[in-house]
Amino acid sequence: MIPLLSLSSSAAAMAAAARLLFLPFLVLLATAAEPATSVNDDVLALVVLKSGLSDPTGRLASWSEDADRACAWPGVSCDPRRGRVDALDLSEASLSGRLPRSALLRLDALRSLALPGNNLSGPLPDALPPNVRALDLSGNALSGAIPASLASCGSLVSLNLSGNRLTGAIPDGIWSLPSLRSVDLSGNLLSGNVPGGFPRSSALRALDLSRNLLEGDIPADVGEAGLLKSLDLGHNSFTGGLPESLSGLSALSFLGVGGNALSGELPAWIGEMAALERLDLSGNRFVGVIPDGISGCKNLVEVDLSRNAFTGELPWWLLGLPLQRASVAGNALSGWVKVSDDAAGTLQTLDLSGNEFTGAILPEIGTFAKMQYLNLSSNSISGQLPASIEQMVLLEVLDVSGNQLDGNLPPEIGSVVALQKLVMGRNSLTGGIPAQIGTCSSLITLDLSHNKLTGEIPMTMGKLTSIQVVDLSENMLNGTLPMELANLASLSVFNISHNLLSGSLPISSFFDSIPDSFISDNAGLCSSKNNSCYGVMPKPIVFNPNSSSGPLSEDAPSSSSNQHHKKMLLSISTLIAIVGGAVIVIGVVTITLLNLRARAKSSRSALPTALSDDYHSQSTQSPENGANSGKLVMFGRGSSDFSADGHALLNRDCELGRGGFGTVYRAVLRDGQPVAIKKLTVSSLVKSEDEFRQQVKLLGKVRHHNIVSLRGFYWTSSLQLLIYEFVPGGNLHQHLHECSEESSLSWVERFDIIMGVARALVHLHRHGVIHFNLKSSNVLLDTNGEPRVGDYGLVNLLPMLDRYVLSSKIQSALGYMAPEFTCRTVKITEKCDVYGFGVLILEILTGRRPVQYLEDDVIVLSDLVRAALEEGRLEDCLDPRLSGEFSMEEASVIIKLGLVCTSQVPSQRPDMAEVVAMLEMVRIPQGSSSEDELV
Repeated sequence: MIPLLSLSSSAAAMAAAARLLFLPFLVLLATAAEPATSVNDDVLALVVLKSGLSDPTGRLASWSEDADRACAWPGVSCDPRRGRVDALDLSEASLSGRLPRSALLRLDALRSLALPGNNLSGPLPDALPPNVRALDLSGNALSGAIPASLASCGSLVSLNLSGNRLTGAIPDGIWSLPSLRSVDLSGNLLSGNVPGGFPRSSALRALDLSRNLLEGDIPADVGEAGLLKSLDLGHNSFTGGLPESLSGLSALSFLGVGGNALSGELPAWIGEMAALERLDLSGNRFVGVIPDGISGCKNLVEVDLSRNAFTGELPWWLLGLPLQRASVAGNALSGWVKVSDDAAGTLQTLDLSGNEFTGAILPEIGTFAKMQYLNLSSNSISGQLPASIEQMVLLEVLDVSGNQLDGNLPPEIGSVVALQKLVMGRNSLTGGIPAQIGTCSSLITLDLSHNKLTGEIPMTMGKLTSIQVVDLSENMLNGTLPMELANLASLSVFNISHNLLSGSLPISSFFDSIPDSFISDNAGLCSSKNNSCYGVMPKPIVFNPNSSSGPLSEDAPSSSSNQHHKKMLLSISTLIAIVGGAVIVIGVVTITLLNLRARAKSSRSALPTALSDDYHSQSTQSPENGANSGKLVMFGRGSSDFSADGHALLNRDCELGRGGFGTVYRAVLRDGQPVAIKKLTVSSLVKSEDEFRQQVKLLGKVRHHNIVSLRGFYWTSSLQLLIYEFVPGGNLHQHLHECSEESSLSWVERFDIIMGVARALVHLHRHGVIHFNLKSSNVLLDTNGEPRVGDYGLVNLLPMLDRYVLSSKIQSALGYMAPEFTCRTVKITEKCDVYGFGVLILEILTGRRPVQYLEDDVIVLSDLVRAALEEGRLEDCLDPRLSGEFSMEEASVIIKLGLVCTSQVPSQRPDMAEVVAMLEMVRIPQGSSSEDELV
């Protein structure tokens, strides 16, 4: 028998469920039955609204149909006179679901509806409460078009639908709403032309249509809305010029049209907008000189004219107006950066980078005592950094990289105590690093790479406790590393490669595991932990003993370097004098005997020796001794001689690039054919010549039109060179991340590159070669734009490498590396290449780097795209430079293929032959045929 109490409880529960089930029906019935509503109707409408929403945090838990009034409920406000619900505010309440039209209409006293920062989905309701004045549904996942009925909400004052997924056009007539003062539709997918019809009587104060897909001309009559104070049309696809009606907006304080395709010369009437405080014209196609008329905007605080095609000199007013932030970066401005006597000195941010400025940095720059950010990089500025830099005590970022600065780094830099980022790489700085750098206690990034600095690294750098990134590579620094550097607990990068440093590394967890690429090419840096040295020893320098031009040196030391070594020799000349005589006598006798023996041996054998029918070699002899003899081996029957015109084989001026395994140089064979020569910087890790030659021969047989051919190699025990065909078109990384919008790769070119790389990997895998180091900088483009995959299979040349060492050698491939690579118990297979290829697909289609480092965050591309796919906003991830060139359906298929290739589990990734088949299906729709070979 069922207890009576249990039966009663069950019946009550069923009754409550029945009431909840029929609530929407009751609301509709009540709506049809009586024209007027009551307080109880508000309760019923809100309960219906609750029933259609998911409330994981229980924000609406107290909303109950048993209540008499709703005024005490969370998020609900009532009119104190009538007791009716007049405002509903549920900001960031983690709500999801759809907004029921019936419930909203029943709240006929509602004047304000605010539901921003939730996860509401579905379309916008096609009707709103008749008296609503403020509507804020921003930051949700609403989709579909903005209903045309919105343009008939005569009481609407404020409308915010930003940060959703709304599509379609902006409804006609919306600007004519008599009370409308603020409209924010930014961050959606709205398209088409912006409708005109801005009436002179418009009450509009703020209009934000930025970050959409809007196109065409900016409406010519937008300036008729004479009360506008803020107008943001940035990051769309608007064309044409600025409409002249804007000049009539006397109250406008912000004009933002950055990130469009506007063109033509900048109109001088901008100076008539007297109230203008912020002006953003960046990322367009404006040309000509920057008009002086803008100086009429006396209230300007911020101006951004970057990434256009402006020419001429820097406008005088840019440093004269009381501006706080100014940028003209990425234009074609030229001339001398002059600082006038009446400079306002109010600037906090100044970016003049990426232009053609010349001349010196004037001492008057110190008058800008409020400056926090100064970027003069990538110009042709010469001279020295003035000592007046010490007056800029608030400066946090100084970037003067990529110029022609010379002289010493002034010790006054130590007075800039707020400095967080100092970037002076790619100049011609000389002298030493001043000890005063240690007083810049806030420093996080220090880049002095690619200069001509000499002397020792000051021990005061050990005081930079906040430092994270240090790059001193490509200088002539000498001496030992200060042990005080072990105190730098925040270090993530410390690159001192290609200097003259020696001695032991500091003892710390960072230096114990420092990647080889950070310390390579030094005189002999050693780890005190395991007593191993990482410096690159002197290499044999003779490659063509028959050349009349003499030996080809690997890298002739600079004059300053020679002077340094001469001083060292002179300082120990007394010691040398004691033993010198004996050494000279013994040396002369020994060398004479060895030369006589070598000549007798060479008379009995021919120098060129055919190693097989497939390749030939040329022996070379080191001038020091025969033990260091080298062998130049060229595959095929072409010439093995390098040009005899004195062209330095490994001349730094002919350097093409650097990677984890070595440096690449350009050289020319005697027959005039250019080649690319990779000098490996891992000599001590190669087991033997036989194993090295066996692996190189295997790689030399890999021939495919999408693979860079290996043409030969050079071997000694301390120097190994790989000789490749020269591919002149640069690498994919440059074409994706370092080119202008006008020269960016088209959709067809990007698809062909993806297909070519896929076919190359299929060919490598069929020959048992795993690439291990696939990334965009290892994909070269020939003169026809065809992709050529290089740097393949190099890990097989280094049998002593374990995964830890290997991961440090190819650290530049971070973002492309499969997750199983770091696990010692998982077998490395071709699926590692599939993962890297998937990342490459995403990089090509999005134009984004695989990993992006922000100030306080790290963005992984595959995670970003996968999240966008799950949220249904895949279009947001595509490279904006591809606008209108492709089918979204086709792009979606390829991106999904890239995400499948980057699956965390190797078995879930397809093999490359399957990838090629899928790509072929995208290119050739089902039902058509192709006679092209798969590979």
